[in-house]
Amino acid sequence: MPEGDTLARIAIALRPYLAGRVVTAARARLPGPQVSRIVGQKIDAVDAAGKNLLIKFDGGLELRTHLGLHGSWHRYRPGETWRRPPSRAALVIEVPGAVAVCFDAPVVELFESRAAAIHPTLRALGPDLLDEDWSPDDAAEARRRLRDPSRADGTISEALLDQRAVAGIGNIWRNETLFAERVDPLARVRDLDEATIDRLVQTARRKLQASVATRPGAFQMWVYRRSGRPCRRCGTLIRSAPLATEIPRTTYWCPSCQAPGA
Repeated sequence: MPEGDTLARIAIALRPYLAGRVVTAARARLPGPQVSRIVGQKIDAVDAAGKNLLIKFDGGLELRTHLGLHGSWHRYRPGETWRRPPSRAALVIEVPGAVAVCFDAPVVELFESRAAAIHPTLRALGPDLLDEDWSPDDAAEARRRLRDPSRADGTISEALLDQRAVAGIGNIWRNETLFAERVDPLARVRDLDEATIDRLVQTARRKLQASVATRPGAFQMWVYRRSGRPCRRCGTLIRSAPLATEIPRTTYWCPSCQAPGA
């Protein structure tokens, strides 16, 4: 599933072609969103919020897409051949000089911008690690949410993936962050002190920011998808195990570098 850094890169890539332009045509595959309502409206902003892409219009409407496991955004010139079949297009937005296509997204939603504050998904999001206005208050709120009693008996691996605690972390940076801070991924949240939680949040934010600023795939992974291979730090074989969540994920860790109490 694309993480917050991927959505931030998508927003950065689409913004120059969409922001400030008037929608000339729009269509959606899924029933429900009446995207024809955005035709004739100017696009005010293209932003990422956690793992959501938000396109805002001057008429007071807002489009939210969530890419799920397999979704992606493409940008084409008018008349250019698409790299995927049109049948897989969940949303198409046409503006002068560009066509933006969202393929395979399970969520395409149109709503009034004034309702964003009570939107059931957006209002529940924890502090966004890629928020340009991130502040000490955001860090404190992330800590509070991660240490909420409802998460105390769960593992720190589960907590970091919970977008209601902190928004933007996915499987890659969850694993890499825990390794960087030498934290056992199976440790219960209740057993971690505030300083450790703060370090995890800071490191995750730093890694996401670095990823946004770098081309995809440029990073050397320390544990992610390296099960059975030697740890780059100590040589111990990397282990992996499934994480019990709504969407199957795999946890990767070094049993030496991330041993309990290490």
